[in-house]
This record gives sequence, C-alpha cells and structure tokens, in this order.
Amino acid sequence: MIDAFINFDFIRYSFISGVLVGLIAPLIGAFIVVRRLSLIADALSHVTLGGISMGLFLTSLSPIFTAINPIWFGIIFSIIGALLIEQLRTEYKHYQEIAIPIIMSAGIGLSVIFISLANGFNQDLFGYLFGSISAVNISDLMTIIVITIVVLLFVGLLYKSLFVLSFDEEYAKVIGMPKWIQLLFIVIVALVISASMRVVGILLVSSLMTLPVATSMRLSRGFKQLIALSIIFGEVSVILGLVLSFYLNISPGGIIVGLLIIELLISIAYSKLLIKKGGYHREGRGSNSNIEE
Repeated sequence: MIDAFINFDFIRYSFISGVLVGLIAPLIGAFIVVRRLSLIADALSHVTLGGISMGLFLTSLSPIFTAINPIWFGIIFSIIGALLIEQLRTEYKHYQEIAIPIIMSAGIGLSVIFISLANGFNQDLFGYLFGSISAVNISDLMTIIVITIVVLLFVGLLYKSLFVLSFDEEYAKVIGMPKWIQLLFIVIVALVISASMRVVGILLVSSLMTLPVATSMRLSRGFKQLIALSIIFGEVSVILGLVLSFYLNISPGGIIVGLLIIELLISIAYSKLLIKKGGYHREGRGSNSNIEE
C-alpha cells in the first residue's frame, strides 16, 4: 500500500481527495441535518448524475468534449438544481419539503435519458456512481482542492450567520439576514456533493454528509462538538474505506458507507449503555432544541 502510494499518482490523488472530502462533507452535513434538509443531498446527487451523464454523452458525440471534465457538467447541474430547490421552497411555503422530491425526480429522469443516449453504462459512469480509487485524476484533485478552500472560507467567515439560519430560519428572516447567504449556502452544498462523488460515488454521497452527523448526535453536547466529531467519524471511515478498497479491489463507496453504519451502531449502543449506567445522555441531542453553540 505504501509502495503504491509512492509510485502511483492516482493512489495519491485518491487519498488526498478522500481526506479533503472527509472534511467538508460532514462539515456541511452538520448544517444540513440540523435544518432538517438531509434529503437535499440525495436530490442534488441525482441531479449531478444527470450532468455527468450529459457530459459523457457529449464526449461520445464529439472528441471536442473530451477536454472537458464531466465533473464540471455535474457541478453546473448540481448548482442549478440547488437554486431550483430554493426557489421551489419559496413557492410552496407550507410544503417546502416537496421541492426535494421534485428536483430528485427531474435529476433521475435526465440521468436515464442521457445514459440511454450514451448507449448505457460504461466503466467511467460506474466509477462516478459508486466511487473509484483509480479514477481520480489531477483535474479532479484540483477541483476538490478549490472546492475545499471555498467551503472552509465560507464556513469560517459566515459561521454565526449559518448557525442562526440552521436553527431558526424564521428568526434569520426577522433580523434581516441577507438572502444571498441562504443562496450561497445551497450552492456550497451542491459543490460539496460534486466534490464527494469521485470518492464515495453519486449514489452514496449523501451518506457521507449525514451518517457522521447522526453518529455524532449520540455523543456531542454542543454544535461545535457535533461538527468536530462528525469530521472525525467521516475521516476515519473514508481513509479506512480507501485502504480496504485497495486491498479488496472493490469500489470504496460501499465500504465507506458500511463503516459509517458500523460507527452509528456503536454510538447508539454506547449511548444506551450510558443510560443504563446512569450516565449523562440526551436522546436526540442533535435536535434544534438541545444543541447549544
């Protein structure tokens, strides 16, 4: 494994990408889960698949498009989908959650159309769907690095605004929080999903954004601690998942998600053990009413 890391560029690219994705996915996921928008990751991942499929279809039509990384089509589609979700949430004020399945359905429909036009699945598309340790190239790595920098700057500069927006959206409106913060947040979510899909896979990317947060909710006593633990659980699963996928020669996405599930089950068992021993525990500690900054 160490020799492969030293001698093969794609191994280094995969692990560096994995470490970065393990950082930003749970980080943004914490805000998403607290806002009760967990399914938005699933919706945008399917929209991203539509963009990737279109990119691969265009590549099959003309060699001109081979110079364009399909991930960029996915990013564009994901951002458009994110903005449409936000617009639909304003159109259906009393049924805002309906915006998510609407966009998810559109993404699935577009994906099926472009996959069919591209004559079905190929190895590239399979890698995008389930992740691949050998498919990350320098272009993917640079894209992930740029997205990571953008995400860290966004959260670092606007943490307090995001905290208020996540826990009480109505209060954020009352105090006059600029609309662009909400729009920028939803765009950042789209970017994180696009960055994560190369490592985990489009169909499993939402797991990396939500499962570490669900695990941390059983253990954390504050929002900042929730974020920190989520990142730790995410990083452990990604790094260990990439190592195991290398030796087992299978897609890393399934292994990473499996490890996340194991972490979640252990945290649930541990919290129940604390209850039996009379230790401090609050079920659903991650709810808006319980988490403190």
